[in-house]
Amino acid sequence: MEGSLNVIGYGLAAIGPGIGVALIFAAWITATARQPESAGITRPMLFMGFALVEVLALFGLVLAFALGGA
Repeated sequence: MEGSLNVIGYGLAAIGPGIGVALIFAAWITATARQPESAGITRPMLFMGFALVEVLALFGLVLAFALGGA
């Protein structure tokens, strides 16, 4: 069998950040729907959470290729 199991592992691990981003945006939409005046206050937290989840996903991708020897 050709290929690397690290890449398959990352493919499966990419489900986590996808769910994380969905939960972050769902929470922000709910908070904004309940109190529209708080949208400006909670928006920076939305982008910080989104950036953190995406950085962790990219870090996992880099590790998958670095440890896989590709």
